[in-house]
Amino acid sequence: MPKTKEIANLSLVGYNDLFASTAGALTEDFASDNHGERIVEISLAELHPPEFHPFNVNDDEAMDRLTENIRQYGVREPGLARPREDGGFELLAGNRRKRACERIEMASMPVIIREMGDDDAAIAMVDSNLEQRESLLYSEKAWAYRVKMEALNHNGVKGGKHSYVVLMEQTGESKNQIFRLIRLTELIVGLLDMVDSKRIGFNPAVELSYLSQVEQTAVVSAMENHCVKPSYSQAVRIKKLKQAGELTVQMIDEILSENKKPTEDRETSRFRKYFPDGYTAKQMNRVISDLLREWQQRQADAELGETA
Repeated sequence: MPKTKEIANLSLVGYNDLFASTAGALTEDFASDNHGERIVEISLAELHPPEFHPFNVNDDEAMDRLTENIRQYGVREPGLARPREDGGFELLAGNRRKRACERIEMASMPVIIREMGDDDAAIAMVDSNLEQRESLLYSEKAWAYRVKMEALNHNGVKGGKHSYVVLMEQTGESKNQIFRLIRLTELIVGLLDMVDSKRIGFNPAVELSYLSQVEQTAVVSAMENHCVKPSYSQAVRIKKLKQAGELTVQMIDEILSENKKPTEDRETSRFRKYFPDGYTAKQMNRVISDLLREWQQRQADAELGETA
């Protein structure tokens, strides 16, 4: 399942676009006296992921463990879903459980059916995944924090708290870290994937999030062309040039090319086998030069001895 819904510039999509209302009135089949919700066994074919779901569902080792657990004990914790206007249910929590059920060819799973508006649905989706997931990628956490903060700001926070305070209390993250993580949602998909795969560090990525899409694309190209990743100091320099209105694509390439490791010339590489591991080309050349000078001196001494 893709990390995010395919949108050309996801970072610029508004909250209302991400969560267009899909909730309809509950049918009589699912009504109950418990404030309109109950646990129901629902066919997997009737359960659909949210239109925007920042959490990955991967067939990895964690999924293998979950699948085996469900094989032995069944789904012990029901998912959470709301009815869709066009039929079926939007599965807000339990998409990994659904995938595990599919892998062992189960036909249905228990789900709590709840009527919710878009804000409550977004908050429920984020909260359940923050609680259930063993680990989160930077992209997952960044979009989860953004979605919840925007839902809280739109819906209002009880007690007059700021939305970031609610996240601080829930996650234990500092205010600064929460906002730095949310900055990652301004990255193009290529750069955000690199953050997840550790091809670029978190701190440099935050600085690069202030660049335009064209400039970020130039960063990706320079990284691939020179086989490098930006250092924090380089990212800060690029950001400052951007803020000063002086940044060009050529400057991005020049700055990132500074990280390119010098390659050994063909003559030096011939002698690599005679040196300990870890010797740089510069160290090797120094040793070779010293040995050649000694050999040259011995040759000169020998010639003098022959003529004496």
